[in-house]
Amino acid sequence: MSNNRPRVVIACSERVRNGYLPPMELSRLEAFADWAWFHSESGGGIYDTSTDPETAARLAKEMSGVDALVVCHGAPRIDATILDAAPRLRFVGELEGDRFAARLDLDTLWARGIRTVDTTNGSTYPVAEWALALTLISMRNAGALFRRIVDRNTQDRSLIPPMAGILTGKRVGLIGGGHMGRRLMKLLRPFEVELWVHDPYLPQEMPEALGFIQTSLENVLSQCDAIICVAPLTPHTRGMIGPRELELIPSGAVFVNVSRGAIVDSAALIERLKRGDIAAGLDVFDPEPIPEGSEIIGLPNVFLTPHFSGRTGEDYPHFFHYMVDELDRFFSGHETWFNLTPRSKANREGNA
Repeated sequence: MSNNRPRVVIACSERVRNGYLPPMELSRLEAFADWAWFHSESGGGIYDTSTDPETAARLAKEMSGVDALVVCHGAPRIDATILDAAPRLRFVGELEGDRFAARLDLDTLWARGIRTVDTTNGSTYPVAEWALALTLISMRNAGALFRRIVDRNTQDRSLIPPMAGILTGKRVGLIGGGHMGRRLMKLLRPFEVELWVHDPYLPQEMPEALGFIQTSLENVLSQCDAIICVAPLTPHTRGMIGPRELELIPSGAVFVNVSRGAIVDSAALIERLKRGDIAAGLDVFDPEPIPEGSEIIGLPNVFLTPHFSGRTGEDYPHFFHYMVDELDRFFSGHETWFNLTPRSKANREGNA
């Protein structure tokens, strides 16, 4: 075995080890690196980033001679305590940090010239597909038609508003232009739609490069036939779409949310939908699971799914696949794709 092979440590819980690391992807990693699993059950919740001093000290002891560290649920926060024990460390990656790698002390990592990447976007590809599906369903108000069939009423369709009809040639507004939004743009292209995007964190070159109009939230809500929320939940976006914003949605339009339910004021959304002149496709809601007595369940102009759009139908999620890609690119001397940057950090913290 060559001493030039990079050494990679994967710090995560047993659940992540068994459920996120496919044998095929580990074999791919083994083709160019040596790796070891550091068993860590730090913190209580899936996105708990509290520092466990004992676990952090154990990890620090394992970091001598390590070139790359990959973390996920269960790992302690990666800060100066651990980095001081890792003089060879050049790469730190977060498998699933709910978009912005809160487990990483980014400023300290960047000050030491360590590459930081996040492959949480591994879930955005299937979610983007379902966003397109919900849009198509909502444009025809197909959920209402399905309810009629379930109720054995297959004849009378006269009381069901048609909403926006076909998707082809319509104006589609995206709230959010990150990984999920950009994937959705690709899926929408064959429909020859006009794309409007609201996202204050996008590089100024992106609208011209990808062919969309960057605009305000108000314009997206008030002037688009289909409005699709693909923004992450941050302090800045929580409750961002409230009564005032929902009133901007014109009659006949559709509203789709596949990101996080708490971005939208649920009570205000229900009241807007009860007027019956718009349709919605929702994979997320606040709270989740949807309370049994919630009015949202009975509204005929709403198509609901139980926050399942990130599932792929395969045995493992795709996060580690993209991380192995990143490690391969990095150690081959290429540029990585999914870098965490000051723009990522600003988005996480809600600083426009």
